[in-house]
Amino acid sequence: MPPRPTDTAGKVLSPAAARTWRRKRRRVVFTNGVFDILHAGHVSILERSRALGDFLIVGVNSDASVRRLGKGPERPINALKDRMRVLAGLACVDAVTSFGEDTPERLLSGLKPDVLVKGADYKAHEVAGRQHAGKVVLLSLVKGRSTTSVVKKLRR
Repeated sequence: MPPRPTDTAGKVLSPAAARTWRRKRRRVVFTNGVFDILHAGHVSILERSRALGDFLIVGVNSDASVRRLGKGPERPINALKDRMRVLAGLACVDAVTSFGEDTPERLLSGLKPDVLVKGADYKAHEVAGRQHAGKVVLLSLVKGRSTTSVVKKLRR
């Protein structure tokens, strides 16, 4: 018999619910991003992030935050609720929440994760909210995999 489908919508949490969720868990890893069009680079970072702890929570930029980041006039392509729901469907993701500011610093001040993960395109001193985490880990990116490159390919 095939496995029963899991309703992963319950992994999508408000910031307040995420703080409560976090208090009940050990060795929490946090990473964040836009996650507009999910690709292999995202999955790689998320799986490697999850391997650094017992639980992975992902912070997702709100639609307004994405627009302020200057990703382009069509971005985000997918609305926040859809981006969060897709992430919640991944086995390596334990919880998903959102933030409306340009960085997740305020969210991190409430979550206080044990590990904060960003891509190696950052330097540790550039990572927003690093003072609210036990440690910062920078992971290498998958070369040639980005939402910007997917969008460019679709435009051709």
